[in-house]
Amino acid sequence: VTVTRIGEDAFRIITAPITRRKDWHWLLDHIPAGIDCAVSDVTEDWAVLSVMGPLSRKLLSTLTPVNLDNDSFPFGTGRELEINGLACWAQRITYVGELGWELYCPWNAAVELFHVLFQAGKPLGIGLAGYHALDSCRIEKGYRHWGHDIGDGDTPLEAGLGFACAFDKEIAFIGKAALLRQRDEGVVRRLTQFLLPDQNARPYHDEPIFRDGEQIGYVTSANYGHTLGGNVALGYISAKHPITRAFIDSGAFEIEIAGTRFPAAASLRPMYDPDSLRVRQ
Repeated sequence: VTVTRIGEDAFRIITAPITRRKDWHWLLDHIPAGIDCAVSDVTEDWAVLSVMGPLSRKLLSTLTPVNLDNDSFPFGTGRELEINGLACWAQRITYVGELGWELYCPWNAAVELFHVLFQAGKPLGIGLAGYHALDSCRIEKGYRHWGHDIGDGDTPLEAGLGFACAFDKEIAFIGKAALLRQRDEGVVRRLTQFLLPDQNARPYHDEPIFRDGEQIGYVTSANYGHTLGGNVALGYISAKHPITRAFIDSGAFEIEIAGTRFPAAASLRPMYDPDSLRVRQ
């Protein structure tokens, strides 16, 4: 879910198609009584095109007078701009772990916008990337996928998303007390990234994960990582004590695929660009 403030008292919420109805009803169910708040589903009014990759800024800069450098358009922000005369909402965010923008436009302008972008990008070697390519990139970067890597039964701390929780603010968000308790006691179940160097190791999901010969978890999603040079998986592991980096570094991990166990390197941080420098370049 992406929440963007587009006005003094207006916000745009972008969610996945599969969670559209769930998030819609969650919003309606949690508007406090007496609050003047209206929610409208405008999904059918808009289209989105993602321009991603190291040359995305160079491409878009040929089509708009807006300054797209870091100081003028930092990561995590959005603004209105024109692409070759077409009005868009540009949001600097990524699900592939690279510099990029999502361009939102009225649905009836999407085809024209696509052709403008594609023609302008030909000298830069622009290409089309499908969902499988996106999935490969997001798994390398450790980005979670709702329904596979995270769901209603996982806490943000277990999913490695504690940084997104405003523990330091006086906001009594739902589950805050339970999360603070879990944080203080230590997280004993944790989403972890794995890299399998054997090119014949092709996990998909639900494969068992072993540490020093003992099964401690399962794979939630996987794909080939073309940058890391091997198959990459995300999965939950559990222990009787808090899972720390020392616990990860001191164990020998394997993932069992169709009855065969393959060695795997494990990390609590993304193996690709762990400090997210590329998305902020």
